[in-house]
Amino acid sequence: MPADMTFWAALLVGFFGGVHCIGMCGGIVGALTFGLPPEKRATPGQLLPYLLAYNLARISSYVIAGAIAGLIGAFGLSLIPMQHAQLYLLMVAGGFMVLMGLYVGGWWFGLTRIERVGSRLWRYIEPLGRRLMPVKTPKQALLLGFVWGWLPCGLVYSVLIWALSAGSATQGALLMLGFGLGTLPNLLLMGAFAAQLSALTRKKWVRWIAGGAVLGFGLYTIGSAIWNIQVS
Repeated sequence: MPADMTFWAALLVGFFGGVHCIGMCGGIVGALTFGLPPEKRATPGQLLPYLLAYNLARISSYVIAGAIAGLIGAFGLSLIPMQHAQLYLLMVAGGFMVLMGLYVGGWWFGLTRIERVGSRLWRYIEPLGRRLMPVKTPKQALLLGFVWGWLPCGLVYSVLIWALSAGSATQGALLMLGFGLGTLPNLLLMGAFAAQLSALTRKKWVRWIAGGAVLGFGLYTIGSAIWNIQVS
């Protein structure tokens, strides 16, 4: 898949997977916004600097993780004397996206096991975030975003496996940037309209549409990899 298409594809996965992000990060965003003094959260416009700072840092953490994954993937692929190694890795990433779609749709929750593996590292990082709360300045929100960007998340892990197949640190970072920007609308709205958006994402039909979209893209990714293997 061309790099520009990969970016936009990752953005769409982030957007539809945002239903899951609201469940995972919504409490953090809520704590960030409702922890502010009333005069600083009276209107969405007053909340915006805090939400932008938090999400800018969160996405930056994704980009760093994507660069690391892309670098590891490029190094690993250089050691494997296999013509289709990158495409096989892309098939694995597509498989994880299928599992993520099932998770977002509420049909299967096996990915929570992967999140539990990540939680072992998270227990050492999470106290850093707690020290930054309650947030009183955009700078604190920025630092908090850097920390909470490493929160164990099956959706993020699925896209990171996709970044492994990107072929370079730059492409891995670009892929995760697209994914992070895709999650941005949902989490910005979560900060300003937390109660309404939380109620909406609890509706089965919303989760089914979002889960189906992520699942469908995973199947497309697998099919595309198989097609390229056959024709090459």
